[in-house]
Amino acid sequence: MAVIQHPFPFDPTYGMGRNELLGIGSPEPPADEAAFWGPRFAAAAALDPAIEINEDAPTGSWRRFRVSFHSVGGVRIRGWLLVPRDGLPPERGFVIAHGYGGRTGPDTHLPLGRAALLFPCLRGLSLSRLPGVPTDPCGHVLHGIERRETYIHGGCVEDVWCSVTVLLQLYPGLAGRIGFMGISFGGGIGAMALAWENRVARAHLNVPSFGNHPVRLGCPTVGSGEAVRAYVARGLDPMPTLAYHDAATAARRIRIPVHCALAEFDPAVAPPGQFSIFNALSGPRELFLLQAGHYPYAGAVEEEQRLMGELERFFEKL
Repeated sequence: MAVIQHPFPFDPTYGMGRNELLGIGSPEPPADEAAFWGPRFAAAAALDPAIEINEDAPTGSWRRFRVSFHSVGGVRIRGWLLVPRDGLPPERGFVIAHGYGGRTGPDTHLPLGRAALLFPCLRGLSLSRLPGVPTDPCGHVLHGIERRETYIHGGCVEDVWCSVTVLLQLYPGLAGRIGFMGISFGGGIGAMALAWENRVARAHLNVPSFGNHPVRLGCPTVGSGEAVRAYVARGLDPMPTLAYHDAATAARRIRIPVHCALAEFDPAVAPPGQFSIFNALSGPRELFLLQAGHYPYAGAVEEEQRLMGELERFFEKL
């Protein structure tokens, strides 16, 4: 890997090469992990989302809709839906989760033809803002962290499950042909959701966050993890909650094919946490190595083009 010049007071590779990264394990799950998450998934999957949908102006080859639906706890989730503009029914569906910067609109560049693409804004962020919930990553990541039952990330996981329900209510024929894509925040939340979700057949995680909290807390960053480190520095202990919200622990339960794009240099989502998630996956897995995540670098455009080609191939089997 080429040396990347940067202004940070820490090394965004954390002194780890590819072989070391591929050797990182994952934390042991809490003994009652299934008792905590299993009923939450069952309740979310059974929830009637009460979908509201209104068409916007078309964009490119897509018809564009504004969508809102109920999630767990009476939270109303809002976002966008894209479907083929030619009027033919979609042959597959995708839930696509955003990073911690939120979302201002749907992504129209993805190589996912003949598909219905749902772009939810997860609770507390962008279109799904909530009273009392900070919209900035460093505030959002701490909201409700005092108890595992109230932590905001658990609600975001439920939002992903309810998003799958929305696709299947709108297009029942897509059963068995649902995919998931998530980047950074959305990748970590997605891994936690996929651990219990049995309606998604393939997934892509791009520089996923929230992997291996014990390791993550030892890595200085410029991302939301630094807010958790500051929380610990105040003498508070988040691990009774975070042990249940660890994307690397969750990945042990994921058995569907997963494609991961992981960075060896990342100042916002420490690479050891990213690779912990990949290493823990229990099913077929593919790895696309990025030179960097959350940081500009020479060759990024070409690398993104190659990644899009890989995703087109990977999801052809959906």
